[in-house]
Amino acid sequence: MAVAKKPAVAKPKAKAAPKAAPSKLKGDGLSINTSVDGSAREKVAEALTKAVADSYTLYVKTLGVHWNVQGANFYGLHKLTDEQYNELHQAADEIAERIRALGKLVPTGGETFRALTVIDNEAPHGTTPQMIKQLVLDNETVARRMSEFAELAEEAGDLFTHDMLVARIGVHEQNAWMLRSSLGE
Repeated sequence: MAVAKKPAVAKPKAKAAPKAAPSKLKGDGLSINTSVDGSAREKVAEALTKAVADSYTLYVKTLGVHWNVQGANFYGLHKLTDEQYNELHQAADEIAERIRALGKLVPTGGETFRALTVIDNEAPHGTTPQMIKQLVLDNETVARRMSEFAELAEEAGDLFTHDMLVARIGVHEQNAWMLRSSLGE
């Protein structure tokens, strides 16, 4: 005669200790423990992804103007846009490196940048004055946006990013002034 087995009774699981809030951001898989709080780093890095997209898109647009400028003021505008696009390239790199220092990965690719930037770089070629006027407006727009991001960084206690963005404001305002002045208007 077969003996019936008693049904197995599940043992109650011991309650796990509540998890402590993570103290280090691991956005890129590396532990980060800087002077900037983890949640603040997230917000600052997110703003910087937009700043790098703006800088890179304006770099490409300025390079396009550099290649296509013509007319009586060609040499001066060619040299001015050369200086500006080279500076923008360096700035995009510095912003990207700050994003990495904050523990996040930097966005890449044209489609991603188009989604993050306020700069329209899909406009057809225009006359030299039209292209220069557009660069003036774009530099002014980026300066205002950098100001917003600088305020956010300051509120987050990220003084390094704040100072970097304040310096960017000055560069974009100076670029706009020089471009505007080259039009003689």
